[in-house]
Amino acid sequence: MREFPPRLPEQPIFYPVLNFDYAAQIARDWNAKEKDSAGYVTEFEIADKYISQFERKIVGGRQHEELWIPAERLSEFNSQIQSPINVIAGFFSSHFLGLIPEKFGLRGKTAAEQFICLSESLGYSSFDVWCESAINAKAVFMNFLLGELGCTQNGRPLDEKERKVIDFIKKRWPELNCGFNLPTNHSN
Repeated sequence: MREFPPRLPEQPIFYPVLNFDYAAQIARDWNAKEKDSAGYVTEFEIADKYISQFERKIVGGRQHEELWIPAERLSEFNSQIQSPINVIAGFFSSHFLGLIPEKFGLRGKTAAEQFICLSESLGYSSFDVWCESAINAKAVFMNFLLGELGCTQNGRPLDEKERKVIDFIKKRWPELNCGFNLPTNHSN
């Protein structure tokens, strides 16, 4: 992931927040509050020389620090990002369904069902798990942190076979050459 998407017409600014605690608060207390949603915290590098032109804003308590980037300058902002945009934490509602794939063996399955399906496949064919991960890389990526945090839909803990799938995906992910890193859990 190398850039942020364009803003919607009703979003005149892009506001990257400047500390983990505030980003986690938004992801957990705002984005993941809907019935089946998730909130993710990202990080990236950008040159101080470029970013210093934008004023820091405090929008609540002093930990609520962010920059306001006009929507029309987001493309320019994206061009200044010096590292991949990495997901470093995720928060999930109790009814999170995840990204549901449209292809192959994971087609139509929720995040929880995907962990179960992959764990069953790993029991007889690691190649099948690798193929599913390659074909459905976006779903595996989007749902990975839920498993990494050790739970599935409705907060059920991962069983031993599902934990092995998470470990397998972590180990083999670089071979897929997706162009982006798996999320990591920095929320603790």
